[in-house]
Amino acid sequence: MADSTIRVGAIDCGTNSIRLLVADIDPATRSLVDLHRRMEIVRLGHGVDRTGSIAPESMERTLRVTREYAVTCRELGAERVRFVATSASRDARNAAEFIAGVHTAFQEDFGADVAPEVVSGDEEAALSFAGATGGLAARGVAGPYLVVDLGGGSTEFVRGTDHVEAARSVDIGCVRLTERHLAGDPPTPAQIEAATADVDAALDEAERSVPFEGVATLVGLAGSITTITAHLLHLPAYSAERVHLTRSSPDEMIAASSELLSMSRAERAALPYLHPGRVDVIGAGGLVWRRIVARFVERSGSTEIVTSEHDILDGIALSQVAPG
Repeated sequence: MADSTIRVGAIDCGTNSIRLLVADIDPATRSLVDLHRRMEIVRLGHGVDRTGSIAPESMERTLRVTREYAVTCRELGAERVRFVATSASRDARNAAEFIAGVHTAFQEDFGADVAPEVVSGDEEAALSFAGATGGLAARGVAGPYLVVDLGGGSTEFVRGTDHVEAARSVDIGCVRLTERHLAGDPPTPAQIEAATADVDAALDEAERSVPFEGVATLVGLAGSITTITAHLLHLPAYSAERVHLTRSSPDEMIAASSELLSMSRAERAALPYLHPGRVDVIGAGGLVWRRIVARFVERSGSTEIVTSEHDILDGIALSQVAPG
């Protein structure tokens, strides 16, 4: 590790997955070099929309992986760690129990106190924007950007070019919509219609804070959108390098999203690039994403869509290092 760099650990604990990034960051250039990335599907938010609480088995799974992440941060020599928890941990009645479990895991397995943060939707949006847009201008991707982070319980919309101009988090996500509406295998037309009504109402809400007009590029983040992009590319196996910064047309994105929505779970499970933990929820992800793409084209008149593998996790890492 160069003398000027700072080694950090970043953890993004969402509704469906928990992810770890250990990276070296140069404060002067804000450049980030990956040392280790890992993602596990733990379904922390499973049932929260219905019951209001994190299920015991979901909490146990998530805290077990949290301990593994704490050990990795210690072994790789992270100087500081930030643990950010999102939608499920905001919504659940027993969120305090989960937060206490994370505290204990890091005290025992990292050797230092790491306080888990249940961030607001607005801060979640700002972290996603920072992680997603850091290198876009240098690669010729024009702003203003509309960054969309499609998660399990919520979706964040952030508009800006070199800083956040407007942001809004709304309660639509692939896990939440699946549990509310898409029980069929594959979903029935009536189920899809009901879910679509929820999505369109949430988009109306988002647009009251984040105007889509005048946006040059739609930037899609997180597991649903990266999986849809892998489907669009017909990858023989998932490849973050192939997916990152893929540019695609609205028609291609909508078609790929619709195909995943219409498939049975057995058909999805046979796809070589689809993580097993996304089999039952990727249809809802496709439904949300195709409505966002259509709304973006209608409002902005642009057709520029970019998929980014850099997202809130990178933003959490960067947030720990002040500019040099």
